[in-house]
Amino acid sequence: SGVRENNQIAITTILTFFCLLLFNFVYQILFLFRGNYLTEQFNSTAADDMLGRLPPCVIDVGTGYTKLGFAPNKEPQMIIPSAIAIKESAKVGDQTVRRLTKGVEDLDFYIGDEAFDAKGYSVKYPVRHGLIEDWDLMERFLEHCIFKYLRAEPEDHHFLLTEPPLNTPENREYTAEIMFETFNVPGLYIAVQAVLALSASWKSRPLHERILTGLVVDSGDGVTHIIPVGPRESDRYNQTSLYPDHKDAWGATPLAEGYVIGSCIKHIPIAGRNITYFIQSLLREREIGIPPEQSLETAKAIKERYSYICPDIAKEFAKYDSEPSKWLRKYDGINSVTKQPFSVDVGYERFLGPEIFFHPEFSNPDFTTPISEMVDTVIQNCPIDVRRPLYDNIVLSGGSTMFKDFGRRLQRDIKRVVDARLKRSEKIAGDNLKPKPIDVQVYTHNMQRYAVWFGGSMLASSPEFYTVCHSKKDYEEYGPSICRHNPVFGTMM
Repeated sequence: SGVRENNQIAITTILTFFCLLLFNFVYQILFLFRGNYLTEQFNSTAADDMLGRLPPCVIDVGTGYTKLGFAPNKEPQMIIPSAIAIKESAKVGDQTVRRLTKGVEDLDFYIGDEAFDAKGYSVKYPVRHGLIEDWDLMERFLEHCIFKYLRAEPEDHHFLLTEPPLNTPENREYTAEIMFETFNVPGLYIAVQAVLALSASWKSRPLHERILTGLVVDSGDGVTHIIPVGPRESDRYNQTSLYPDHKDAWGATPLAEGYVIGSCIKHIPIAGRNITYFIQSLLREREIGIPPEQSLETAKAIKERYSYICPDIAKEFAKYDSEPSKWLRKYDGINSVTKQPFSVDVGYERFLGPEIFFHPEFSNPDFTTPISEMVDTVIQNCPIDVRRPLYDNIVLSGGSTMFKDFGRRLQRDIKRVVDARLKRSEKIAGDNLKPKPIDVQVYTHNMQRYAVWFGGSMLASSPEFYTVCHSKKDYEEYGPSICRHNPVFGTMM
Protein backbone atom coordinates (compact mmCIF):
# COMPACT_ATOMS: atom_id res chain seq x y z
CA SER A 1 0.00 0.00 0.00
CA GLY A 2 2.91 2.34 0.74
CA VAL A 3 4.38 1.73 -2.70
CA ARG A 4 0.98 2.37 -4.28
CA GLU A 5 0.66 5.68 -2.42
CA ASN A 6 4.15 6.70 -3.50
CA ASN A 7 3.27 5.87 -7.11
CA GLN A 8 0.10 7.94 -6.89
CA ILE A 9 2.05 10.86 -5.45
CA ALA A 10 4.64 10.56 -8.21
CA ILE A 11 1.96 10.41 -10.90
CA THR A 12 0.17 13.41 -9.39
CA THR A 13 3.43 15.36 -9.27
CA ILE A 14 4.24 14.54 -12.88
CA LEU A 15 0.72 15.49 -14.04
CA THR A 16 0.90 18.74 -12.10
CA PHE A 17 4.28 19.50 -13.67
CA PHE A 18 2.97 18.87 -17.18
CA CYS A 19 -0.14 20.96 -16.47
CA LEU A 20 2.06 23.84 -15.39
CA LEU A 21 4.15 23.47 -18.54
CA LEU A 22 1.01 23.42 -20.68
CA PHE A 23 -0.43 26.44 -18.87
CA ASN A 24 2.82 28.36 -19.35
CA PHE A 25 2.89 27.45 -23.04
CA VAL A 26 -0.70 28.58 -23.57
CA TYR A 27 -0.03 31.78 -21.61
CA GLN A 28 2.98 32.60 -23.79
CA ILE A 29 0.95 32.01 -26.97
CA LEU A 30 -1.91 34.21 -25.73
CA PHE A 31 0.52 36.91 -24.63
CA LEU A 32 2.20 36.87 -28.04
CA PHE A 33 -1.19 36.98 -29.80
CA ARG A 34 -2.33 39.86 -27.60
CA GLY A 35 0.84 41.78 -28.39
CA ASN A 36 0.34 41.31 -32.12
CA TYR A 37 -3.31 42.34 -31.82
CA LEU A 38 -2.46 45.52 -29.96
CA THR A 39 0.23 46.31 -32.51
CA GLU A 40 -2.33 46.10 -35.30
CA GLN A 41 -5.01 47.90 -33.31
CA PHE A 42 -2.87 50.90 -32.54
CA ASN A 43 -0.58 50.99 -35.57
CA SER A 44 -1.70 54.55 -36.27
CA THR A 45 -0.21 55.62 -32.94
CA ALA A 46 3.02 53.65 -33.16
CA ALA A 47 5.08 56.71 -32.32
CA ASP A 48 3.09 57.19 -29.14
CA ASP A 49 3.50 53.52 -28.20
CA MET A 50 7.27 53.93 -28.44
CA LEU A 51 6.96 56.74 -25.94
CA GLY A 52 5.05 54.42 -23.62
CA ARG A 53 1.76 56.28 -23.96
CA LEU A 54 -1.57 54.58 -23.51
CA PRO A 55 -4.32 55.46 -26.01
CA PRO A 56 -6.20 58.71 -25.31
CA CYS A 57 -9.69 58.56 -23.82
CA VAL A 58 -12.46 60.22 -25.84
CA ILE A 59 -15.63 61.26 -23.98
CA ASP A 60 -18.59 62.92 -25.68
CA VAL A 61 -21.21 63.95 -23.12
CA GLY A 62 -24.54 64.72 -24.77
CA THR A 63 -27.95 65.68 -23.45
CA GLY A 64 -29.37 62.20 -23.92
CA TYR A 65 -26.38 59.88 -24.12
CA THR A 66 -22.69 59.83 -23.34
CA LYS A 67 -20.23 58.09 -25.64
CA LEU A 68 -17.03 56.67 -24.13
CA GLY A 69 -14.03 54.96 -25.65
CA PHE A 70 -10.39 54.98 -26.65
CA ALA A 71 -8.69 56.35 -29.76
CA PRO A 72 -8.28 55.18 -32.51
CA ASN A 73 -11.34 52.91 -32.36
CA LYS A 74 -14.10 53.53 -34.88
CA GLU A 75 -16.99 53.23 -32.42
CA PRO A 76 -17.35 54.10 -28.74
CA GLN A 77 -16.88 51.21 -26.33
CA MET A 78 -19.73 52.39 -24.12
CA ILE A 79 -22.92 54.36 -24.80
CA ILE A 80 -24.85 55.21 -21.65
CA PRO A 81 -27.67 57.64 -20.78
CA SER A 82 -26.40 60.96 -19.42
CA ALA A 83 -28.23 60.41 -16.14
CA ILE A 84 -27.12 60.07 -12.52
CA ALA A 85 -29.10 58.73 -9.56
CA ILE A 86 -28.36 60.12 -6.09
CA LYS A 87 -29.96 59.43 -2.72
CA GLU A 88 -33.30 61.14 -2.18
CA SER A 89 -31.84 62.77 0.94
CA ALA A 90 -29.08 64.34 -1.15
CA LYS A 91 -31.34 66.78 -2.96
CA VAL A 92 -29.81 68.68 -5.83
CA GLY A 93 -31.39 72.02 -4.99
CA ASP A 94 -28.46 73.69 -3.24
CA GLN A 95 -25.03 72.85 -4.62
CA THR A 96 -23.34 74.74 -1.75
CA VAL A 97 -24.97 72.47 0.83
CA ARG A 98 -23.87 69.42 -1.10
CA ARG A 99 -20.27 70.61 -1.12
CA LEU A 100 -20.36 71.02 2.67
CA THR A 101 -21.79 67.53 3.17
CA LYS A 102 -19.33 65.68 0.98
CA GLY A 103 -18.55 62.25 2.37
CA VAL A 104 -20.02 58.82 2.03
CA GLU A 105 -22.85 60.16 -0.13
CA ASP A 106 -20.29 61.06 -2.79
CA LEU A 107 -19.75 57.36 -3.40
CA ASP A 108 -23.42 56.38 -3.26
CA PHE A 109 -24.70 57.05 -6.75
CA TYR A 110 -25.35 55.35 -10.06
CA ILE A 111 -25.04 56.53 -13.65
CA GLY A 112 -26.30 55.41 -17.04
CA ASP A 113 -28.84 52.60 -17.27
CA GLU A 114 -28.21 51.68 -13.63
CA ALA A 115 -29.55 55.08 -12.57
CA PHE A 116 -33.05 54.19 -13.76
CA ASP A 117 -33.07 50.88 -11.88
CA ALA A 118 -31.91 52.26 -8.53
CA LYS A 119 -34.80 52.34 -6.05
CA GLY A 120 -34.80 55.07 -3.42
CA TYR A 121 -32.67 57.30 -5.62
CA SER A 122 -33.54 60.45 -7.52
CA VAL A 123 -32.55 60.55 -11.19
CA LYS A 124 -30.94 63.82 -12.31
CA TYR A 125 -29.57 65.06 -15.62
CA PRO A 126 -26.38 67.14 -15.33
CA VAL A 127 -26.64 68.23 -19.00
CA ARG A 128 -29.58 70.21 -20.40
CA HIS A 129 -29.81 71.29 -24.03
CA GLY A 130 -26.15 70.43 -24.53
CA LEU A 131 -24.80 72.55 -21.64
CA ILE A 132 -23.65 71.36 -18.22
CA GLU A 133 -25.99 72.66 -15.51
CA ASP A 134 -24.67 70.93 -12.40
CA TRP A 135 -20.89 70.65 -12.08
CA ASP A 136 -20.93 68.60 -8.88
CA LEU A 137 -23.05 65.94 -10.54
CA MET A 138 -20.92 66.12 -13.68
CA GLU A 139 -17.79 65.46 -11.62
CA ARG A 140 -19.37 62.34 -10.14
CA PHE A 141 -20.65 61.29 -13.55
CA LEU A 142 -17.16 61.54 -15.07
CA GLU A 143 -15.72 59.63 -12.12
CA HIS A 144 -17.83 56.58 -12.92
CA CYS A 145 -17.27 57.01 -16.65
CA ILE A 146 -13.51 56.82 -16.21
CA PHE A 147 -13.08 54.29 -13.42
CA LYS A 148 -16.10 52.01 -13.80
CA TYR A 149 -16.85 52.01 -17.51
CA LEU A 150 -13.52 52.75 -19.19
CA ARG A 151 -11.57 50.96 -16.43
CA ALA A 152 -8.82 53.52 -16.88
CA GLU A 153 -6.38 55.29 -14.59
CA PRO A 154 -6.78 58.95 -15.57
CA GLU A 155 -3.13 59.70 -14.71
CA ASP A 156 -2.08 57.40 -17.57
CA HIS A 157 -4.24 58.75 -20.40
CA HIS A 158 -4.63 62.02 -22.25
CA PHE A 159 -8.28 63.05 -22.60
CA LEU A 160 -10.32 64.57 -25.39
CA LEU A 161 -13.65 66.00 -24.24
CA THR A 162 -16.26 67.64 -26.44
CA GLU A 163 -18.15 70.88 -26.00
CA PRO A 164 -21.28 72.31 -27.64
CA PRO A 165 -21.22 75.42 -29.82
CA LEU A 166 -21.07 78.71 -27.92
CA ASN A 167 -19.80 77.01 -24.77
CA THR A 168 -18.58 79.69 -22.38
CA PRO A 169 -14.89 80.10 -21.45
CA GLU A 170 -15.90 79.72 -17.79
CA ASN A 171 -17.29 76.26 -18.54
CA ARG A 172 -13.97 75.27 -20.08
CA GLU A 173 -12.22 76.41 -16.92
CA TYR A 174 -14.57 74.33 -14.76
CA THR A 175 -13.86 71.32 -16.97
CA ALA A 176 -10.11 71.90 -16.66
CA GLU A 177 -10.34 72.10 -12.86
CA ILE A 178 -12.20 68.79 -12.67
CA MET A 179 -9.89 66.95 -15.06
CA PHE A 180 -6.56 68.28 -13.76
CA GLU A 181 -7.30 68.60 -10.03
CA THR A 182 -9.76 65.77 -9.39
CA PHE A 183 -8.48 63.22 -11.90
CA ASN A 184 -4.90 64.45 -12.35
CA VAL A 185 -4.85 63.82 -16.10
CA PRO A 186 -1.54 64.49 -17.92
CA GLY A 187 -3.19 66.29 -20.85
CA LEU A 188 -6.58 67.66 -21.90
CA TYR A 189 -8.06 68.88 -25.15
CA ILE A 190 -11.59 70.32 -25.39
CA ALA A 191 -12.90 70.03 -28.95
CA VAL A 192 -15.90 71.73 -30.53
CA GLN A 193 -18.47 69.12 -31.51
CA ALA A 194 -19.19 70.68 -34.90
CA VAL A 195 -15.52 70.54 -35.93
CA LEU A 196 -15.32 66.89 -34.89
CA ALA A 197 -18.45 66.10 -36.89
CA LEU A 198 -16.88 67.69 -39.98
CA SER A 199 -13.70 65.67 -39.57
CA ALA A 200 -15.73 62.47 -39.12
CA SER A 201 -17.10 62.90 -42.64
CA TRP A 202 -13.55 62.67 -44.01
CA LYS A 203 -13.55 58.90 -43.63
CA SER A 204 -15.77 58.38 -46.66
CA ARG A 205 -14.24 61.16 -48.77
CA PRO A 206 -11.04 61.50 -50.84
CA LEU A 207 -8.10 63.44 -49.46
CA HIS A 208 -8.67 66.56 -51.57
CA GLU A 209 -12.19 66.95 -50.11
CA ARG A 210 -11.10 66.82 -46.46
CA ILE A 211 -11.66 70.39 -45.36
CA LEU A 212 -12.87 72.05 -42.20
CA THR A 213 -15.17 74.54 -43.88
CA GLY A 214 -18.77 73.39 -43.89
CA LEU A 215 -22.12 73.51 -42.19
CA VAL A 216 -23.01 70.96 -39.52
CA VAL A 217 -26.60 69.97 -38.79
CA ASP A 218 -26.24 68.30 -35.40
CA SER A 219 -29.42 66.79 -33.98
CA GLY A 220 -29.35 64.57 -30.93
CA ASP A 221 -31.91 63.69 -28.31
CA GLY A 222 -32.31 67.07 -26.66
CA VAL A 223 -31.21 69.78 -29.06
CA THR A 224 -30.59 70.55 -32.74
CA HIS A 225 -27.97 73.06 -33.82
CA ILE A 226 -27.05 74.43 -37.23
CA ILE A 227 -23.40 75.40 -37.01
CA PRO A 228 -21.30 77.04 -39.74
CA VAL A 229 -17.59 76.29 -39.55
CA GLY A 230 -15.03 78.14 -41.63
CA PRO A 231 -11.81 80.13 -41.63
CA ARG A 232 -10.88 82.83 -39.19
CA GLU A 233 -12.07 86.29 -40.11
CA SER A 234 -8.47 87.41 -40.67
CA ASP A 235 -7.98 84.62 -43.24
CA ARG A 236 -11.16 85.03 -45.24
CA TYR A 237 -9.54 87.38 -47.76
CA ASN A 238 -7.83 84.29 -49.21
CA GLN A 239 -10.98 83.07 -50.96
CA THR A 240 -9.26 80.50 -53.16
CA SER A 241 -8.24 78.55 -50.07
CA LEU A 242 -11.86 77.94 -49.21
CA TYR A 243 -12.14 75.46 -52.03
CA PRO A 244 -10.83 71.91 -51.74
CA ASP A 245 -8.99 72.07 -55.09
CA HIS A 246 -6.60 74.72 -53.77
CA LYS A 247 -3.81 72.77 -52.03
CA ASP A 248 -0.24 73.35 -51.04
CA ALA A 249 2.67 71.02 -51.90
CA TRP A 250 1.75 68.69 -49.06
CA GLY A 251 -1.87 68.25 -50.15
CA ALA A 252 -3.24 70.27 -47.23
CA THR A 253 -5.42 73.35 -47.26
CA PRO A 254 -3.13 76.33 -46.52
CA LEU A 255 -5.73 78.02 -44.34
CA ALA A 256 -6.61 78.14 -40.66
CA GLU A 257 -10.01 76.50 -40.94
CA GLY A 258 -12.17 74.89 -38.30
CA TYR A 259 -13.45 78.00 -36.52
CA VAL A 260 -17.11 78.17 -35.59
CA ILE A 261 -18.85 81.29 -36.92
CA GLY A 262 -20.58 81.81 -33.60
CA SER A 263 -22.73 84.79 -34.54
CA CYS A 264 -24.56 82.72 -37.17
CA ILE A 265 -25.40 79.60 -35.15
CA LYS A 266 -29.09 78.74 -34.98
CA HIS A 267 -30.88 76.61 -32.41
CA ILE A 268 -33.92 74.57 -33.41
CA PRO A 269 -36.31 73.53 -30.61
CA ILE A 270 -36.87 70.15 -32.26
CA ALA A 271 -34.82 67.01 -31.62
CA GLY A 272 -35.23 63.30 -30.98
CA ARG A 273 -37.09 63.76 -27.72
CA ASN A 274 -39.64 66.06 -29.38
CA ILE A 275 -40.28 63.45 -32.06
CA THR A 276 -40.86 60.86 -29.34
CA TYR A 277 -43.35 63.16 -27.56
CA PHE A 278 -45.16 63.85 -30.85
CA ILE A 279 -45.50 60.14 -31.64
CA GLN A 280 -46.70 59.58 -28.07
CA SER A 281 -49.43 62.20 -28.55
CA LEU A 282 -50.49 60.62 -31.86
CA LEU A 283 -50.81 57.21 -30.20
CA ARG A 284 -52.70 58.70 -27.26
CA GLU A 285 -55.26 60.29 -29.59
CA ARG A 286 -56.00 56.89 -31.08
CA GLU A 287 -56.69 55.37 -27.62
CA ILE A 288 -55.33 51.98 -28.60
CA GLY A 289 -54.74 50.51 -25.16
CA ILE A 290 -51.08 51.25 -24.50
CA PRO A 291 -50.35 51.19 -20.73
CA PRO A 292 -49.99 54.85 -19.68
CA GLU A 293 -46.73 54.24 -17.84
CA GLN A 294 -45.25 52.70 -21.01
CA SER A 295 -46.54 55.18 -23.58
CA LEU A 296 -43.27 57.12 -23.79
CA GLU A 297 -41.18 53.97 -24.00
CA THR A 298 -43.46 52.59 -26.74
CA ALA A 299 -43.30 55.84 -28.72
CA LYS A 300 -39.50 55.84 -28.52
CA ALA A 301 -39.31 52.22 -29.73
CA ILE A 302 -41.64 52.98 -32.65
CA LYS A 303 -39.54 56.00 -33.58
CA GLU A 304 -36.29 54.03 -33.59
CA ARG A 305 -37.63 50.95 -35.38
CA TYR A 306 -40.13 52.15 -37.94
CA SER A 307 -39.84 55.89 -38.61
CA TYR A 308 -38.51 57.40 -41.83
CA ILE A 309 -38.60 60.61 -43.87
CA CYS A 310 -41.08 60.71 -46.76
CA PRO A 311 -40.59 62.84 -49.92
CA ASP A 312 -44.21 64.02 -50.11
CA ILE A 313 -46.56 63.86 -47.13
CA ALA A 314 -49.79 63.99 -49.18
CA LYS A 315 -48.69 61.09 -51.37
CA GLU A 316 -47.62 59.18 -48.28
CA PHE A 317 -51.10 59.47 -46.75
CA ALA A 318 -52.62 58.22 -50.02
CA LYS A 319 -50.19 55.32 -50.11
CA TYR A 320 -51.15 54.15 -46.63
CA ASP A 321 -54.87 54.55 -47.36
CA SER A 322 -54.71 52.52 -50.57
CA GLU A 323 -52.52 49.65 -49.29
CA PRO A 324 -52.57 49.64 -45.48
CA SER A 325 -51.50 46.00 -45.19
CA LYS A 326 -48.30 46.77 -47.09
CA TRP A 327 -47.20 49.76 -45.04
CA LEU A 328 -48.58 49.18 -41.54
CA ARG A 329 -46.23 47.70 -38.93
CA LYS A 330 -47.06 46.00 -35.65
CA TYR A 331 -45.36 46.75 -32.35
CA ASP A 332 -45.65 44.09 -29.63
CA GLY A 333 -45.05 44.84 -25.96
CA ILE A 334 -45.59 43.46 -22.46
CA ASN A 335 -47.54 45.37 -19.81
CA SER A 336 -45.04 45.96 -17.00
CA VAL A 337 -47.79 45.72 -14.34
CA THR A 338 -50.10 42.92 -15.51
CA LYS A 339 -47.45 41.11 -17.59
CA GLN A 340 -50.05 40.76 -20.33
CA PRO A 341 -49.01 41.29 -23.97
CA PHE A 342 -50.32 44.20 -26.01
CA SER A 343 -49.87 45.18 -29.64
CA VAL A 344 -50.03 48.44 -31.58
CA ASP A 345 -50.63 48.95 -35.30
CA VAL A 346 -48.18 51.61 -36.45
CA GLY A 347 -49.31 53.60 -39.47
CA TYR A 348 -49.09 57.33 -40.08
CA GLU A 349 -46.82 57.67 -37.03
CA ARG A 350 -43.98 56.17 -39.08
CA PHE A 351 -43.56 59.28 -41.23
CA LEU A 352 -45.43 61.94 -39.24
CA GLY A 353 -42.97 61.75 -36.33
CA PRO A 354 -39.77 62.91 -38.09
CA GLU A 355 -41.83 65.10 -40.44
CA ILE A 356 -41.81 67.79 -37.74
CA PHE A 357 -38.29 68.69 -38.88
CA PHE A 358 -39.83 69.93 -42.13
CA HIS A 359 -43.28 70.90 -40.78
CA PRO A 360 -42.59 71.96 -37.17
CA GLU A 361 -46.06 73.49 -36.85
CA PHE A 362 -47.43 69.94 -36.50
CA SER A 363 -46.13 69.77 -32.94
CA ASN A 364 -45.18 73.33 -31.98
CA PRO A 365 -47.42 76.23 -33.09
CA ASP A 366 -44.84 78.71 -31.77
CA PHE A 367 -42.13 77.54 -34.16
CA THR A 368 -43.01 77.13 -37.83
CA THR A 369 -39.73 77.45 -39.76
CA PRO A 370 -38.65 74.23 -41.54
CA ILE A 371 -35.10 73.00 -41.01
CA SER A 372 -34.28 73.60 -44.69
CA GLU A 373 -35.13 77.30 -44.38
CA MET A 374 -33.15 77.53 -41.14
CA VAL A 375 -30.09 76.10 -42.90
CA ASP A 376 -30.47 78.62 -45.72
CA THR A 377 -30.87 81.48 -43.24
CA VAL A 378 -27.73 80.47 -41.34
CA ILE A 379 -25.64 80.36 -44.51
CA GLN A 380 -27.04 83.67 -45.77
CA ASN A 381 -26.06 85.28 -42.45
CA CYS A 382 -22.45 84.15 -42.93
CA PRO A 383 -19.83 86.26 -44.74
CA ILE A 384 -20.47 86.23 -48.47
CA ASP A 385 -17.12 84.63 -49.36
CA VAL A 386 -17.84 81.43 -47.41
CA ARG A 387 -21.46 80.85 -48.45
CA ARG A 388 -20.83 78.68 -51.49
CA PRO A 389 -18.40 76.37 -49.65
CA LEU A 390 -20.96 76.03 -46.85
CA TYR A 391 -23.75 75.05 -49.27
CA ASP A 392 -21.37 72.56 -50.86
CA ASN A 393 -20.40 70.84 -47.61
CA ILE A 394 -23.42 70.25 -45.35
CA VAL A 395 -22.64 67.44 -42.90
CA LEU A 396 -25.15 65.56 -40.74
CA SER A 397 -24.38 64.49 -37.20
CA GLY A 398 -26.30 62.86 -34.36
CA GLY A 399 -28.84 60.09 -33.95
CA SER A 400 -31.82 62.19 -34.99
CA THR A 401 -30.35 62.62 -38.49
CA MET A 402 -30.30 58.85 -39.01
CA PHE A 403 -33.86 58.57 -40.30
CA LYS A 404 -33.98 56.97 -43.72
CA ASP A 405 -33.78 59.57 -46.54
CA PHE A 406 -33.25 62.47 -44.11
CA GLY A 407 -30.21 63.72 -46.02
CA ARG A 408 -31.89 63.35 -49.41
CA ARG A 409 -34.99 65.28 -48.31
CA LEU A 410 -32.93 68.02 -46.66
CA GLN A 411 -30.77 68.48 -49.76
CA ARG A 412 -33.84 68.67 -52.02
CA ASP A 413 -35.63 71.21 -49.83
CA ILE A 414 -32.55 73.42 -49.40
CA LYS A 415 -31.97 73.36 -53.16
CA ARG A 416 -35.58 74.47 -53.71
CA VAL A 417 -35.17 77.40 -51.30
CA VAL A 418 -31.89 78.46 -52.93
CA ASP A 419 -33.20 78.17 -56.49
CA ALA A 420 -36.34 80.15 -55.61
CA ARG A 421 -34.21 82.99 -54.25
CA LEU A 422 -31.98 82.97 -57.35
CA LYS A 423 -35.07 83.15 -59.59
CA ARG A 424 -36.35 86.14 -57.65
CA SER A 425 -32.98 87.84 -58.00
CA GLU A 426 -32.92 87.10 -61.73
CA LYS A 427 -36.44 88.46 -62.14
CA ILE A 428 -35.57 91.67 -60.31
CA ALA A 429 -32.42 92.15 -62.40
CA GLY A 430 -34.19 91.35 -65.66
CA ASP A 431 -31.99 89.94 -68.43
CA ASN A 432 -29.00 91.98 -67.35
CA LEU A 433 -27.82 89.55 -64.67
CA LYS A 434 -28.00 85.77 -64.51
CA PRO A 435 -26.81 84.39 -61.13
CA LYS A 436 -24.44 81.47 -61.11
CA PRO A 437 -26.16 78.27 -59.88
CA ILE A 438 -25.35 77.22 -56.32
CA ASP A 439 -24.41 73.61 -55.65
CA VAL A 440 -26.05 72.12 -52.57
CA GLN A 441 -24.55 68.93 -51.18
CA VAL A 442 -25.64 67.14 -48.00
CA TYR A 443 -23.21 64.43 -46.91
CA THR A 444 -24.30 61.28 -45.12
CA HIS A 445 -21.91 58.58 -43.94
CA ASN A 446 -21.91 55.42 -41.88
CA MET A 447 -20.32 57.16 -38.86
CA GLN A 448 -23.11 59.72 -38.70
CA ARG A 449 -24.76 58.53 -35.48
CA TYR A 450 -21.56 58.89 -33.46
CA ALA A 451 -19.91 61.44 -35.74
CA VAL A 452 -18.70 63.68 -32.91
CA TRP A 453 -17.12 60.80 -30.98
CA PHE A 454 -15.59 59.27 -34.11
CA GLY A 455 -14.15 62.62 -35.16
CA GLY A 456 -12.62 62.94 -31.70
CA SER A 457 -11.16 59.43 -31.99
CA MET A 458 -9.60 60.28 -35.36
CA LEU A 459 -8.03 63.48 -34.08
CA ALA A 460 -6.86 61.96 -30.78
CA SER A 461 -5.05 59.19 -32.68
CA SER A 462 -2.99 61.65 -34.73
CA PRO A 463 0.57 62.55 -33.68
CA GLU A 464 -0.37 66.25 -33.50
CA PHE A 465 -2.86 65.56 -30.72
CA TYR A 466 -0.24 65.60 -27.97
CA THR A 467 1.20 68.89 -29.19
CA VAL A 468 -2.13 70.73 -28.92
CA CYS A 469 -3.20 69.24 -25.58
CA HIS A 470 -3.02 71.42 -22.50
CA SER A 471 -0.62 69.71 -20.10
CA LYS A 472 -0.80 69.29 -16.35
CA LYS A 473 2.44 71.27 -16.09
CA ASP A 474 0.97 74.23 -17.98
CA TYR A 475 -2.17 74.06 -15.85
CA GLU A 476 -0.15 74.24 -12.63
CA GLU A 477 1.88 77.14 -13.99
CA TYR A 478 -0.84 79.28 -15.60
CA GLY A 479 -4.10 78.02 -14.09
CA PRO A 480 -7.37 76.92 -15.71
CA SER A 481 -7.47 79.94 -18.01
CA ILE A 482 -5.21 78.07 -20.46
CA CYS A 483 -8.25 75.99 -21.48
CA ARG A 484 -10.26 79.03 -22.48
CA HIS A 485 -8.73 78.63 -25.93
CA ASN A 486 -7.93 75.33 -27.62
CA PRO A 487 -5.86 75.20 -30.83
CA VAL A 488 -7.87 74.11 -33.86
CA PHE A 489 -6.74 71.00 -35.67
CA GLY A 490 -5.72 71.39 -39.28
CA THR A 491 -6.39 68.89 -42.05
CA MET A 492 -4.29 66.10 -40.56
CA MET A 493 -5.71 62.88 -41.94
